[in-house]
Amino acid sequence: MRRGIHLLEEVEFHPMNSRRQLEYLRRLTAYKREDDARAAGDAELTTGLSIRSREIDLVGAFYAVGITGHPQFKVVTLWDCHGGWDGGWRQMLQIYEDVRANLFLSDLDDLRFGAFSRPLGSAPGAPPPAGLVAEGYAAPLYLFESARVRPGAALDYLAAVREERAPVLAEYGHRLVGAYEVQFCDTEAVTLWGTDIDSHLRVQRARDAALGMDDGVPADHRLLTWRKRARVFLEGSWRETLLSPYPGSKLAPR
Repeated sequence: MRRGIHLLEEVEFHPMNSRRQLEYLRRLTAYKREDDARAAGDAELTTGLSIRSREIDLVGAFYAVGITGHPQFKVVTLWDCHGGWDGGWRQMLQIYEDVRANLFLSDLDDLRFGAFSRPLGSAPGAPPPAGLVAEGYAAPLYLFESARVRPGAALDYLAAVREERAPVLAEYGHRLVGAYEVQFCDTEAVTLWGTDIDSHLRVQRARDAALGMDDGVPADHRLLTWRKRARVFLEGSWRETLLSPYPGSKLAPR
């Protein structure tokens, strides 16, 4: 079994003009759907759309729900490198050989203001994105977490998430669809959960009830226990935010 290698990219747009995000998502998902028809191993650095390859697979394209803590406006994308380090990841690196002119001529550049990419390695037991796509899994909402962990503690934290947090959140309609160790650093972990609005609200209210701030629903003290447990692994901040899948992306409802 070869470890899954992925890329998470957060793209920001300025000035504040939400039409740019829509145009970006339309173009990106459209040309990546075309790439699904390419032959295996057929990778090409083009003028206008960068590298074209089926091994660099756009599995998730999301519009960030700004009211949950994202800069407004933002797009988040999740890419699966088929074949791991020697597959899609190698193809992405090869576009930087010789620093050719078409590397700088992307049709998407005028839409984007900035982007931050995280290379990800799947944690043991994490569901592979290709498996989710083959299953036809999709959720109307996704919970995205970035956690700053003690140096070297990312995999231990993710194991605890899978064994202790995931069963509790499953009772609230959340499914763990990604658990990743951020590569080329030893202080960050990322998780991704499929959910929906009602499930999200149930978790928030159950936590408030456990804090004594909502007497209209049953309290679930396991939600507070997890936050104490998580601090064993954390060294800095963690943040959970919500993502809405763009229609036509592979993890979006059809």
